[in-house]
Amino acid sequence: MTETNPKQRVSELPAQHPAAPATPAQGRARFFNSGNAFDVKLPPVPDHAFVEEPARALDPETPTGLILCDISDQLACPFPATSPLVLAGYARIRAGEKLATEPRASGVIAYVIEGAGVTQCGDEEVAWNRGDLTLFPGGSVQDHRAGDADAVLWVVSNEPQVAFEGLQAPAAGDAPTGVVHYTAAEITAQIDYLYDNAEEGELPGYAIVFSSEQQEANRNVLPTLTLAMNSLSGGSMQRPHRHNSVAVSLVISGEGCYSMVDGNRKDWAPWATTITPPVAVHSHHNSGNSRALFLIVQDGGIYYHTRAMGFEFAEA
Repeated sequence: MTETNPKQRVSELPAQHPAAPATPAQGRARFFNSGNAFDVKLPPVPDHAFVEEPARALDPETPTGLILCDISDQLACPFPATSPLVLAGYARIRAGEKLATEPRASGVIAYVIEGAGVTQCGDEEVAWNRGDLTLFPGGSVQDHRAGDADAVLWVVSNEPQVAFEGLQAPAAGDAPTGVVHYTAAEITAQIDYLYDNAEEGELPGYAIVFSSEQQEANRNVLPTLTLAMNSLSGGSMQRPHRHNSVAVSLVISGEGCYSMVDGNRKDWAPWATTITPPVAVHSHHNSGNSRALFLIVQDGGIYYHTRAMGFEFAEA
């Protein structure tokens, strides 16, 4: 009696190759099945806070340069990444010095933590001060120059998304945004306007969402990135909630503030970059007396476009 080869579990089968490819194009084909094609094992996005990176960026001894919040090793990404589709970091520029950046991204968000200076991007020049926020188009060099004192910027882009797709930055003039400058005074005025006009309990949190002339229809700063300045008055909290997008946040101000992420407490540290994993139940708390501010970048544009944001409050 002839023995037959024992069958394997289809979920354990390797990728199958064509038996007799006649051309190089046929030889590149690979075949999975419904058992092993969806058994993709990737490490989760961690609940993480970067505190050493801002400390280095604000250290007077640190030279001009970029300090990335890079956990690509934890994410199993072959490119720098803070989350699978977002890269954040700190640009330190010593007084009177320049730093040129040209990320492979659709656009770049830059928030001024400290100092003042000027950025030349294409034929436009932006003079920025502490608390200002600027959006720069991809496909252009940003020449940042600090003034009479050291400057530190928080810079965020969708560089990992572009790298994952194997794409290039948009050609000059084809970026989804132009240069957009949001001054600190205007940001404060917009937050005050919201507090003065929103009904109690109407909103999940008092946040202003940044957009631009080119992205007004999408209500985002970039097609795939959402940017918001969230605020909490003293003694208040943002209700527990979840959503499918990741949140990469910069702690701007607030004493006695913390977040709860899937039941774990995360205390805020000055100028820290924090990660809130996708679908994690989280809430933000201000036990101090003054208004707290934190700037949030999410890959929410992708989920809005695919109708899969999945926002919901988490109270029982």
